[in-house]
Amino acid sequence: MGGASSSSSAVQQVLCCACVEQSTVAMQETCGRFDAALPPGCHFLPWCVGRRVAGRLSLRVQQLDVRCETKSKDNVFVYVVASVQYRALEDRAYDAFDRLSIAREQIQAYVFDAVIRASVPNMNLDQVFEQKDEVAKAVEEELAKAMALYGYEIVQTLIVDVVPDEVVKRAMNEINAAARLRLAVAERAEAEKVQQVKRAEGEAEAKHLAGVGVARQRQAIVDGLRRFVPDEKSVMDMVLATQYFDTMREIGVASKAATVFVPHGPRRRA
Repeated sequence: MGGASSSSSAVQQVLCCACVEQSTVAMQETCGRFDAALPPGCHFLPWCVGRRVAGRLSLRVQQLDVRCETKSKDNVFVYVVASVQYRALEDRAYDAFDRLSIAREQIQAYVFDAVIRASVPNMNLDQVFEQKDEVAKAVEEELAKAMALYGYEIVQTLIVDVVPDEVVKRAMNEINAAARLRLAVAERAEAEKVQQVKRAEGEAEAKHLAGVGVARQRQAIVDGLRRFVPDEKSVMDMVLATQYFDTMREIGVASKAATVFVPHGPRRRA
């Protein structure tokens, strides 16, 4: 591929012409002095008068990924990965071609300086994760000012990843897991509390309804006895006897009853 390109350039030089590809400009020189930036197309370059193509410059948007290590404000070492998209400006092609030999290395140096010196050291680790857009904006502003002097435009800068040290990462995962566990325990306790409250409310309502039913039952018994027994004392004795037998029946029904009856009365027995 390189041999074919060199052969094509040699043929074009012999024919005194130069073909410039799309999204590319060619640097025309006459006797070593810059004349013009040739746009895409075919151009006449009589080599006999010292004109030649000194080089070519791509105008396409290019991307450079920079990974740099730095330390946050809380003394945690992290790797910050920045993705920079840039391109050469057509109206300043000569500056981009002549004043800067390797643009990628220059951009990388400015990213290191902007990230290490200006941004991340002023933030805690959590802030670095939360404010990646602010870090990217700070880096982009620094790059834009610096690279504009060399005829380059910074299209966009992104912080694509923040990678702390492996020990720190494990510690962060453990802290996160512990926090989630505490939240789960609190939610479980709250659920059990709600269940107990609802169970107690249900039992209270059931006992209330049962008491209402027993009271109505006894009132019906008293009303029925009053029709046939005119004596109030006899009615009360019969009601008490009925309650006594009901109590005995309930004690007998219970499978694990541990009730003990002892003699009782108004006087103490000898």
